[in-house]
Amino acid sequence: MFKEFKEFVMRGNVLDLAVAVIIGGAFGKIVGSLVNDIIMPLIGLLMGGVNFSDLAITVGNAVIKWGAFVQTVIDFLVIAFVIFLIIKAANNMKKAPTPTAPAEPISKECPHCFSTISIKATRCPNCTSEIK
Repeated sequence: MFKEFKEFVMRGNVLDLAVAVIIGGAFGKIVGSLVNDIIMPLIGLLMGGVNFSDLAITVGNAVIKWGAFVQTVIDFLVIAFVIFLIIKAANNMKKAPTPTAPAEPISKECPHCFSTISIKATRCPNCTSEIK
């Protein structure tokens, strides 16, 4: 059973998934910090210092924190936009393949029998016609 578990864990896709989750978590912390510590204070400053997370209404004994919901939606939109910009920048950094010239032809068609012959041939091997 240990051998089967080891084979399962050592498969490429399991290891790739584990690395992706770890890197994704670390990247999520970076983007979260960028949004929460840099971008959101600037947005709050532009909106007159409004902090949505403190806004709530009380209905009976229930406290509806609608401001926290609005703040979460704004956080999501800003995070999604930042990730979009990062992915767009990464895609732009990828080097575009340089176009290559078309390869020189290695064969031609005999004008007499229409068979394919070498480009260097001066006589058709099929019909023995002289090729210019």
